[in-house]
This record gives sequence, structure tokens and C-alpha cells, in this order.
Amino acid sequence: MVWAARLILLFITVTAIGVAVFLLYFRWRAAAYGTLVRVEGGNPSLSLPESLYLQSYLITHAEELAQPAGNIGAPRRFVINSGESASTVAANLEEAGLLRNRELFLNYIRYYGLDSQLEAGAFSLDPAMPIPALAQQLTDANANEITLRFLEGWRIEEMATYLATTTPAQIDADRFLGLAQRRIPHSFENGAFLAELPAGASLEGYLFPDTYRVPLDATAEDLLELMLANFDERVAPLRPGFAAQGLSLHEAVTLASIVERETPLAEERPLVAGVFLNRLALPMRLQADPTVQYALGYAPAASTWWKSPLSAEDLQIDSPYNTYLVEGLPPGPIANPGLASLQAVAQPQPSDFIYFVADCGQPGAHTFAVTYEEHLQNVERCR
Repeated sequence: MVWAARLILLFITVTAIGVAVFLLYFRWRAAAYGTLVRVEGGNPSLSLPESLYLQSYLITHAEELAQPAGNIGAPRRFVINSGESASTVAANLEEAGLLRNRELFLNYIRYYGLDSQLEAGAFSLDPAMPIPALAQQLTDANANEITLRFLEGWRIEEMATYLATTTPAQIDADRFLGLAQRRIPHSFENGAFLAELPAGASLEGYLFPDTYRVPLDATAEDLLELMLANFDERVAPLRPGFAAQGLSLHEAVTLASIVERETPLAEERPLVAGVFLNRLALPMRLQADPTVQYALGYAPAASTWWKSPLSAEDLQIDSPYNTYLVEGLPPGPIANPGLASLQAVAQPQPSDFIYFVADCGQPGAHTFAVTYEEHLQNVERCR
């Protein structure tokens, strides 16, 4: 028993000496390279042996940690897909030329607990970044994205003006406008439904107004692809409703754009859509002010694309979009409608109403009438 106790004591002594030597060596390396890499604050869930090993490994690779992680070159787009492991991310970084030492990267993020914090998303990464900066950037996808908010009822020129003001990512406002107006040829991957449009039709009406998050290196093409894909996804369930009203996709979006500009109240849009469908069925001219506003274009005096009020002269403008003079729907959408207006056209509220006028007692609302006489009475009430 005595010899066993001595053996255990000897083992403990040797182990203690080994740990002491290791710590002395570790501290010496830390003193030598402390300005290059910090080793405090590691992942507390690591076991002591793993923590000591990773600390030692990182210190011995301190100089490399301070060097560019990847090959020389310009910043490039990198995507982490949902569910990808740290090993997969590291392999993809290496393949993209953004990482040269996969093992060092994995050990670094393992030690600091960043391996479980890598976020799915799109990043703009500079190969010249050292591994610590690269790892930190990959834990915050939002830092590599910007938010764009396009309002319902904007025409594409207003969208372009917004982009010119915010100057986001690599999105050139003039190119965005040229592509949207189809002056610049481009085949959109997410625009298969565009084949249903009349020849020469622009993207007016099909750029779904919404909030978009785009990577810092996104281009005008990238943004338009996102908007078209969003439109296709949102409108797909509404197509049977459009067909039930006897409308093609282009006709439905055109009518929805008019409804969008006619009333700001979502709850009123199904009724407004129903009134316009009643007029089309008679047949009767739509006589929608927003179509005239669209035909007039930009009004410099008022600094707006939507002149209001309209004059009697405005209502006589010679344009296929002037529904005071032209029967039926205009050639295409006059703005980019939101989901509520598209739903209103797919599921209009049935009524016998033919006329409506702004309700002077409730901003944004309208008063509806079946006969022209009733309509005139409603107009008189607001004078």
C-alpha cells in the first residue's frame, strides 16, 4: 500500500510540474505574441484540456492570425446557407479564396465559441481581413446587408429616386430605372411570368413594394430579381381570382394599380375594385384621376409625380392612359400596387355602385352612388 501511495504522489507531482512548465511556456508565448492575439475570454463550455490545447495552438499561430486570411483580391460575395456547419463554412471560404488555413480558422472560432454563432446570410468579405475579423463578421449577417423600403403605389421613377437618394450597395439608380423600363435589355431569371405581358411592356406594376434586405455588393439586377420573385410568390395564389373576374395577369395588375392610387384605405379597396369592374362591364369609361396623373408625369411646380388637383385641361391630355377619354383599361399599370390592392381585384366586393367621390368628412374615404343623380348630390355635399 505504501508503494502505491508513493506512486500516486509521484504521478501527481510529475503532472503538476508538467502543467507548470506548460503554463510557463504558454505565458512566455503570450508575452511574445500578446499584441497579435488575445487568448482570454474563451468559450467557458470547453473542457480544461481542450481549452489549454486551443490556447497554445492559437498563440503558436499568432503571427498567422495577424495576416490576411485569404488570397489577394477585391472583396467578394459569400453566402452561408441555413444549417451549414462550421466545417462546411470553412471549406467554402477556402474554396472561395477567402481562407488559406482552414484548421486555424476552425480552432479560432471553436476557442471563442463563434462556431455556434455563424449566421446564415450574404456577406461582402475582404480577403485581406485577418481570421479574427473574418470570424467576427460572419456572426452578424445584418452588418453586411442594408434595408430598402419601397412604398405601395410608387411608380418606378419614384423607386429610382429613392435609390438615388439612399445610394445603397452597388445599386445604380439610373441602371435600375433603365432595366425597369426595359430600355436596357436583360433576361430576368425570376421573370418567367413577364412572357405573359404585352410586347414592350415595362416592369411597372411588377416590382412588388416591400422591405428588402440586400447584401452590400447587390446590383440593380440583383434587386430587381428579388422584387420580381417576391411579386411572383405573392400573386400566385391570387391568379384564380383574377381569372374569375375575366382578367389576365396584366389586366389585373393594371386595375390593382389604379385601385392603389384611388384610395389609401385597405378596407375600401375591394369596393373600389368592384365599382371599376362594374364600369368595365357596362361598358363605361373608368374616369380614374390617377391614370391622368400618370399620363401627365412629373409636375415640377409641385415636385411630385402625382399632380393634385387636376384641372379641366389636364383631363383632356392626349394619352392612352387618360381613362377620361379612352375606354377600358390603360395599356399597363400606373404604379406598383401592394398586396391589399391585388387581393381587392381578385376578390372584389359586389355592389351596384357605379360612382364614387371623396368623402369630405373622412380623409381618404369615398362616398358611393348607384345613379348619376345620387353622385351629383354627393359631390354637392362636399362643396
